[in-house]
Amino acid sequence: MTKLVGIWDGVPHDFERPTVSVIIPALNEEKNLPHVAARMPTDIDEIVFVDGNSVDDTVAVARQLWPRAKHITQTRRGKGNALACGFEAATGDIIVMIDADGSTDPLEITRYVGALVSGADFAKGSRFIQGGGSADITKFRRLGNWGLNTLVNILFGTRYTDLCYGYNAFWRHCLDVMRLPDVGHAAPQWGDGFEIETMINVRVAASQLSIAEVCSYESSRIHGVSNLNAIRDGTRVLRTIQREFIDKAARRGPGSLRRLRNPSVCSTTSAEQASTTSAEQASTTSAEQAS
Repeated sequence: MTKLVGIWDGVPHDFERPTVSVIIPALNEEKNLPHVAARMPTDIDEIVFVDGNSVDDTVAVARQLWPRAKHITQTRRGKGNALACGFEAATGDIIVMIDADGSTDPLEITRYVGALVSGADFAKGSRFIQGGGSADITKFRRLGNWGLNTLVNILFGTRYTDLCYGYNAFWRHCLDVMRLPDVGHAAPQWGDGFEIETMINVRVAASQLSIAEVCSYESSRIHGVSNLNAIRDGTRVLRTIQREFIDKAARRGPGSLRRLRNPSVCSTTSAEQASTTSAEQASTTSAEQAS
C-alpha cells in the first residue's frame, strides 16, 4: 500500500506555504477514482471534482472519497470545458490539473509545486525528459505528438518536449493569460475539447511567463476506455496551433515571444528542495528527447 505523503513534508514550519487546489475532471471513472484518491498527498488544501455528466456511479464515489471537496458539474461537454469550470471554482494560489483515470500520479504534485515555488509561473509535465516516461502512449500518438510539438516550437519559439500532456500546475495569475472559453455559454466553444492543453501551453508561452518542464511518468489507464480519439483530437490540436499562430501574428510586437526558460525540472523528494533555487531543480534537456 502506498504511504501517503504531504506536499510540504520536510519544509521548515516558517516557510510561507501557498494554498494548492487540484482539479479532477471525470467522465465515467467510478472504478479509477479510488486509485487516484489513494495516492493524493495528504495536505492538499482543496480538491475540485468536475463531473462530465457521468452515467455510472462516478459522482457518488467521488463524494465518498472526497467529502470535503467542491463537487461541480461541467456546463458543456469536453475536457477543456471541465477544466475551465474547475479553474473558475478553485480558490488556491496554485492550481494543479490531473486526470481521473489513474494515468497521472498525484504523488508527483510535489515536483510541480516545487518548480513553482522555485520561481516558475507554469510547471508543465513532460513524459519525454529524463525521469519521465509513458506506459500508455502508442507509437502513432507519440509520432503525432512529436510532429505537433515540433511545429509549436518552430512557430512560437518554445522548447517544449511534450505538447499534448495534461498534467500541469500553475500560479493563479496564469489564468489571466490563458483566456479560456466562458463557461457560461450554452453553445460549444473552441477549447472545450482535448485541444485545451495546447491552447494553454501556447498562450502561456506567448505571454512571456516563466515555464519549467517537470518529468512525469504516465501510467496506463487502469479501467475503462479512453475518451481520446487520436485522429479527431489531433486535428483539433493542429487547428488550435493554426488559430493561435494567426492570433499571435495579429497581435505580436518586438519581443512578444520568449523562449522557454528553466527547460526541465525533475525532483523526487519534498518541496524543501524546490524552495531553495530553481537552478537546483532545472536540468537542461533538448527537444530531441521528444522524438
